[in-house]
Amino acid sequence: MVLHKKTVSFVALFLLLLVISSNYVLYHSSFGLHSLPGDFNGVVVGSIIDLSLVAPLLFLAWQRKFSLKYFIVLMATGLIAARFIIPSEYFASFQSVMWLGVGIEGLLILFELSLLFMLVKNVPPILRRIRSSSLPLLFSFSRAVNEKFPKQPFIHVLCSEMLMFYYAFGTWKKQPNTEGNTFTLYKRSSFITFQIMIIHAIVIETLGLHWLLHNTSIILSIVLLILNIYSIVFFIGDIQGLRLNPLRVEDDCIYISFGLAKRMEISFKDIEEIVEDTHILQQKIPNTTIEFIARDFEKVYPDLLLILKSPIEATLFMGIKKKYQQVAIRVDDPHVFKKIVKERLEKAQRDELI
Repeated sequence: MVLHKKTVSFVALFLLLLVISSNYVLYHSSFGLHSLPGDFNGVVVGSIIDLSLVAPLLFLAWQRKFSLKYFIVLMATGLIAARFIIPSEYFASFQSVMWLGVGIEGLLILFELSLLFMLVKNVPPILRRIRSSSLPLLFSFSRAVNEKFPKQPFIHVLCSEMLMFYYAFGTWKKQPNTEGNTFTLYKRSSFITFQIMIIHAIVIETLGLHWLLHNTSIILSIVLLILNIYSIVFFIGDIQGLRLNPLRVEDDCIYISFGLAKRMEISFKDIEEIVEDTHILQQKIPNTTIEFIARDFEKVYPDLLLILKSPIEATLFMGIKKKYQQVAIRVDDPHVFKKIVKERLEKAQRDELI
């Protein structure tokens, strides 16, 4: 089933690239221009359909995310893209189509701005909810936002970015939680050192590429500069998020996060079993398993694997939600961690029998 889904995604991506590239070649190569008929309106209509309907559907099939709102956004983007792919002399009779796409995008932007206004308006109660919670910030902030905006992906993405900037610039004076029920994930590896090396590489690449491209394509150099600055901010925030949010074991659940990239709340009543068999842990981890493992240049394996009774939702980068059936964990103090988890799981199982 997983292989079938991967095949569908690969085929959809191939067809998507084929549709876009063939339409571009049609209008921007001598071969394509010579093949155009005298009455080119039919060809232009076909290209508009390709870019506004076929390409969005293929993109959704590739991402395996079927949403009406997402489709409308992609359709409007395709209508606008048609204006840049199809030369103006061929597109002159269809200018209204482009403006339709601009209008749809404008309405969506106004809608997102209204959501942003609602978020700003609800900041005080969200902050009060966070301060009154004993949970780690990554979890208390997400929970407070979900209570106010349960089904607003744009808000969740925006809040994810807010967390990134907060951890990158606002947490340098904070110290990690060192309570007895907390466990760090990174000290048995060179993960943070590896992240710092990546930041240095991005800085050097940014300076070199910006200088190289500045005289040839100022727009491209600025775009790459912005992307690289964003990447540096993300890595700094990710390092701080990893340091300041160790795994936390409570009486009824586990709060586990790996920087800003992923986090999960696991109730002990949802755990089917704990796997410690070294042979099983060293096998290839399936796609239904989420990893909380600090990896560097050496090959490492989880200390234990939590098999869940049913898939549980995890929050990934930019607030994306995905469910997993198993959780692979590697901590810096595995013996104490295993002991506490087993004790809490046995207690949860006894409580269920009462």
